[in-house]
Amino acid sequence: MYRILLADDEGIMLESLKNIIEKNFGASCEIACAKTGRAVVEQAESFRPDIAFMDIQMPGLSGIQAMKEIRKFNKSTIFIVITAYDKFNYAKEAINLGVMEYLTKPVNKKTIVEVCMKAMKQVDEARRKRSDDLKIREKLETVIPIIESGYIYDLLLQDGFHTYRNHYRELLGIGQDYAFMAVVEFGDSVEDGVLTNAVGASVRASRFYPEFREIAKDFFDCLVGAVMGNRIVLLVPCENGTVEYEERVQILTRMRNMIHKLENRIDISFRGGIGRVRSFENIKESYSEALRALRESDSHVAHINDIPLVQEYDGEYPLDMENSYYHRISEGDYTGAMEAANRFFDWMLKNYSAYRDDIEIKVLELVIQAEYQAFFNKRGIKYGFRYRTTYVKEVQSCADYEELRNWFLNKTGDVCRKIEGSSEKETESVVAKAKAYIDENYNKDISLDDVSRMVDISPYYFSKLFKQEQGENFIEYLTRIRMANARRILKNQNYNIKEVCAMCGYSDPNYFSRIFKKFEGVTPSEYRERLG
Repeated sequence: MYRILLADDEGIMLESLKNIIEKNFGASCEIACAKTGRAVVEQAESFRPDIAFMDIQMPGLSGIQAMKEIRKFNKSTIFIVITAYDKFNYAKEAINLGVMEYLTKPVNKKTIVEVCMKAMKQVDEARRKRSDDLKIREKLETVIPIIESGYIYDLLLQDGFHTYRNHYRELLGIGQDYAFMAVVEFGDSVEDGVLTNAVGASVRASRFYPEFREIAKDFFDCLVGAVMGNRIVLLVPCENGTVEYEERVQILTRMRNMIHKLENRIDISFRGGIGRVRSFENIKESYSEALRALRESDSHVAHINDIPLVQEYDGEYPLDMENSYYHRISEGDYTGAMEAANRFFDWMLKNYSAYRDDIEIKVLELVIQAEYQAFFNKRGIKYGFRYRTTYVKEVQSCADYEELRNWFLNKTGDVCRKIEGSSEKETESVVAKAKAYIDENYNKDISLDDVSRMVDISPYYFSKLFKQEQGENFIEYLTRIRMANARRILKNQNYNIKEVCAMCGYSDPNYFSRIFKKFEGVTPSEYRERLG
């Protein structure tokens, strides 16, 4: 069904158009008529036409003005102008309004039918596109919760996450650089600030989770994580890295209202904890703060800033900058770590340039902590009680701040390079150990499972490492080693072909001969004959 609006101040023209359309398209069209510009706009609001035939000169609003008004509330109507005025200015305005056809009177029946068919085709294409978009949106509605949960999980895990976090943000349309986390937990009832029957509540969570998502998104422009035990994590992106007192109160109020609505709609008790706004790089801290707000408060909703004895620093301390430094180092990001180190050193000079001793202590603290973390994360750093004997003297002997900065950057770079190279060395040592085992045991019935067990790595991961390092897979390497030894043994006439086969790790002489011919182009017997 196509809704067609006919607008012309001439009754004869309206009847003529209506008769042509009804005769050629019959019941597939629903037609409405209007004789004034105002009537056209009012009719368009209620009728919502797919196609509109418009005369330019009508009483009151002109056809051009009427089309402009209709465009404000209906972007999809296809306009066809039929007018006795063949003027360039009218045609130009019509084109700017997206008019499909500009026809001058008189217009014959054939042209009207052809233009109608063209417009109907456009309507069909637009409807098909809308239908396809709706289907895609419906599919996305099932996928988006999974993507949101995966993003929140990876933010909390932060293990190699930097390689694809931008893909998550692009998919979810996150343009902000900051966010805070809220943790909502649930149970049968609250007793002394603790929710009871957490296990039972977590089992029931799958039933109310869709409704929980809907309510949470009504109160916050947020991402909703998966159910984790009797908790659900919310990630709320923010434009700014700080939240003023009034904003914090608003957040608390919205969370309280959300909890109230949840408890009215779902037969279960809820509590909420809210962390501070952090950069995405340090968002895990906001999660920890939200958990602490839950644990250390007996109220329905608590913000970490409202918890007593919250850590405070005397002055503006760049905690995000410091955390960024450690994070970049842990990832082996040399460039990022050097930038973070330079930024932190600049901050110290700007705020505490008169306190050389304190800057030295902070530089030592950053370097030692970075080395410590790298060591305990098994990232290729040597760590011993007396490994840093010279550090204090080296720092104190720096002639000026620029020399101290260079010492700081050099140590930072050393840690990054060791971390970056540690994984490569690990791969090399595993592959070298595997190759040595193959070289010694090629004459036995060894398999990928045997070698991967020997190096204590899963078969799949070992196979991947071996191919990356060696440029050939396990079977190709083993076969090449066996064939090299077969050529060597065949030179000794004391062994027959069957014995050579067994000495190279094969139990079937025919299979051995086929493999050998594939490598050498001749059978083992022909190879021996060539040797004379």
